[in-house]
Amino acid sequence: MQNTLLTAKATLPDYDRTKLVPRIVHLGFGAFHRAHQGVYTDILAAEHNSDWGYCEVNLIGGEQQIADLKQQDNLYTVAEMSADAWTSRVVGVVKRALHAQVDGLETVFAALCEPQVAIVSLTITEKGYCHAPATGELMLDHPLIVADLQNPQQPKSAPGVIVEALARRKAAGLPAFTVMSCDNMPENGHVVRNVVCAYARAVDAELGEWIAQNVTFPSTMVDRIVPAVTADTLEKIEQLTGVRDPAGVACEPFRQWVVEDNFVAGRPEWEKAGAELVADVVPFEEMKLRMLNGSHSFLAYLGYLAGYQHINECMEDENYRRAAHALMLNEQAPTLKVKGVDLAHYADLLIARYSNPALRHRTWQIAMDGSQKLPQRMLDSVRWHLVHNSDFSLLALGVAAWMRYVGGVDEQGQAIEVSDPLLSTIQQAVNGSEEGESRVMALLGIEAIFGKELPQERAFVERVQQAYQQLLTQGAKATVAQYAQR
Repeated sequence: MQNTLLTAKATLPDYDRTKLVPRIVHLGFGAFHRAHQGVYTDILAAEHNSDWGYCEVNLIGGEQQIADLKQQDNLYTVAEMSADAWTSRVVGVVKRALHAQVDGLETVFAALCEPQVAIVSLTITEKGYCHAPATGELMLDHPLIVADLQNPQQPKSAPGVIVEALARRKAAGLPAFTVMSCDNMPENGHVVRNVVCAYARAVDAELGEWIAQNVTFPSTMVDRIVPAVTADTLEKIEQLTGVRDPAGVACEPFRQWVVEDNFVAGRPEWEKAGAELVADVVPFEEMKLRMLNGSHSFLAYLGYLAGYQHINECMEDENYRRAAHALMLNEQAPTLKVKGVDLAHYADLLIARYSNPALRHRTWQIAMDGSQKLPQRMLDSVRWHLVHNSDFSLLALGVAAWMRYVGGVDEQGQAIEVSDPLLSTIQQAVNGSEEGESRVMALLGIEAIFGKELPQERAFVERVQQAYQQLLTQGAKATVAQYAQR
């Protein structure tokens, strides 16, 4: 298989792959990582003789991804899809691929304890951090954390694996590594620092202190739209390159990476591949989480309810387009601290990216894990508006649309397959309440999502109730049309 991929009609890794050193262990070999950090690091190797390579690890699930990658000498294809043309690249910076349950946890720890490992990076989605999204703190009662604390040498969670690897490095007299989250969370570096240090202290106070002193946790902002891989995607990639690649992934041409320059054991020169290394990522993160991710979630719930399966279909509806643009500029942009960015231009660029007909980004995919996403994508902005006494009608509509969506039945009476780590809590609230006002109050009562104060804010509750009622009586399309005209 190796030689086949190296005959693909694509940009090929023409550098000496034997010279690569696996200095980065990455947890979570999913589509986004392949299309984002993998590409930046591959460009560095191809154009700047970098020898930084990856050891890819999946802890839970994704066995097939790792098997496919091994099968083809750790090579995979990234196809960029635009309306005009597709281009592709075979990425060659992966040196090794492991699965904790297939190769064994000890093999994973051996890789994490190699002396040259300088960075452990993560794309494990928000729920992988075992934290409460409303507070950013580790959930000590999370089933994975409870099990890991009983048996810290055999952990299953990402925080557990990182802490055990650091404990072993400390015991062996090896230096610590940098832990770098590349997941969509505000201050993702702070979140991963919180959960890792809290978990470590629960295992051993001295170890917790050593980690706090010796490990750095840079925050990052990552941006590239990477739809879930489908059979269609793989067929398209095969037509394009002439080679079948089960580990292939397709994405939009746009990519952005803003990284806090805080690495305890060195890093690749990602800035040479277009990343921005800065002192403070938070303003950029907030901009992306609120303007891009917030509008994406808004479109996902309201689009799904209206029967739009893909984001580009939402963009073909003038009212959805207008509402998303107004949400970005009128309700999200004023809450931001970022300087030197033309936010009107950024909003226009986002609308253009959403309209890309080649992407086919499913509303259902973006709608997943809403309990983990709402706090940073919408609720933080709502809090800002409450303090400043300004309008947040579209944000309230987005929250109401999430409530309508997790009710589990669409406007045609069809069941919605709701995927969320807090699903049982959400279903309890839904099943224990009457449709309407009572449903809204039951869902607002989920403290892990809404916190304590927000459900006490009358202005917020009233606006959400009003939007929810309108969705019930008029449906998503008519409601969005009314909100878009305001």
